Amino acid sequence: MNASVIDIPATPSPVVDVALHHQIADFLFLEAELLDDWNFRGWLGVIASDVRYFMRSTTNAQTRDRRKSIQPPTTWIFNETWGQLERRIARLETGMAWAEEPPSRTRHLITNLRISAAVDGDGYEVRCNYVLHRSQKERDLNTYIGTRVDRIRRAADTANGWRIYFREITLDQVVITSHNLSVLF
Repeated sequence: MNASVIDIPATPSPVVDVALHHQIADFLFLEAELLDDWNFRGWLGVIASDVRYFMRSTTNAQTRDRRKSIQPPTTWIFNETWGQLERRIARLETGMAWAEEPPSRTRHLITNLRISAAVDGDGYEVRCNYVLHRSQKERDLNTYIGTRVDRIRRAADTANGWRIYFREITLDQVVITSHNLSVLF
């Protein structure tokens, strides 16, 4: 028998059981629903007061540079705290945020959840693929695709039992072509 065997390295498996995985996934689906329903105060309720909220675009690098570990500088789109997120929401609530007139219609989709203990030991880390579809006015359609890393911890003072204390979104797009980035990711 001359069968070729490919030795595939084992990928790290999630350290959470199925019930916990389901509970965390359901929490993240609820969080997406809050954003899509424009329930921003409810969304702030699932965000920890010490949150770090980052978003960056992907940078292009030549193969020869990647081989030398030379990377272009990271372009940060958001680097925010809870207070900055709260101010963004307060602005949206005034009705004077012209970038959101009329309000965007969004669908936040997450998939391929991989959940493990957070490296900081404070909770759980969720890695997932991410799509945000945004529709505004008659012809304004944008789709943002990328990966996301969330860190969540248990919170006894919330109805859902969890809070997000870290979020880093990396968009696949190198250039953002939408006319504004006023929605929450």
